[in-house]
Amino acid sequence: MRIVVQVRLMPTPGVASALECTLRTANDAANWLSGQAHERGETSRKALQGFAYLDLKERGLSAQPALHVLRKVADAYSTLKANIRAGNLGKPGSKRRWKAEAKPITFRDDAAQPYDDRCLSWQVDEQTVSIWSTSGRIRGVRFACSEQARKLLAEHRKGESDLVHRDGMWFLIATCEVPEAEQYEPDGFIGVDLGIANIATASTGYQAAGRGLNRHRKRQLDLRAKLQKKRTKSAKRLLKARPQRGAAYRERQPHDLEEDRDRG
Repeated sequence: MRIVVQVRLMPTPGVASALECTLRTANDAANWLSGQAHERGETSRKALQGFAYLDLKERGLSAQPALHVLRKVADAYSTLKANIRAGNLGKPGSKRRWKAEAKPITFRDDAAQPYDDRCLSWQVDEQTVSIWSTSGRIRGVRFACSEQARKLLAEHRKGESDLVHRDGMWFLIATCEVPEAEQYEPDGFIGVDLGIANIATASTGYQAAGRGLNRHRKRQLDLRAKLQKKRTKSAKRLLKARPQRGAAYRERQPHDLEEDRDRG
């Protein structure tokens, strides 16, 4: 099973500037390649690599990043064609479909860029990465993540990771291959009825009653009866606020569910 793990990079200003330049260079190259692919009518990975690989390297990309740009453009056109075939962009001749087919696909200056293990290495225990940029290899870039995410990266990370710039922050989104959980067949079922007097009643006869909540409800009912009996303006104002206060109280409580042993 594939899952993704997101970690936040903590680059210095100089490193952040180098990463920003790297994304801009890669996406400028992707936009140029997309224009060439649209003009030539050739959008497969093999065709793009045949006529554009050397040009991409001349634009400041090394071998692996150039291949990733080729794949990114080819995959974007594959997705576009799949949407057209599925009718997601309208019928033939529709304005929306015509606009999608009439111009090349474009990429934002800060669109995500994929990295493989040749361009990106992880030092999970130290929580640092070594990453390729157009300014050269940058080592010791720190990242922050939860302990669970760190464990997943250490044990299951596999394949490519995406460098993402979002809301002024830098992220790496890594792919992890996690083994499927063992499946088992249940040997029976229990029905549960959710109620008001008792929070839950199981088909086995078990009753979960929030006794603290029930006592609170009893006090509130007694207070409500007293306020209704007074009929003053202040009493009416307090009555109006009771439902909101009661809902807020229930949300704050961790509802200690105990077995109701008095069943009769």
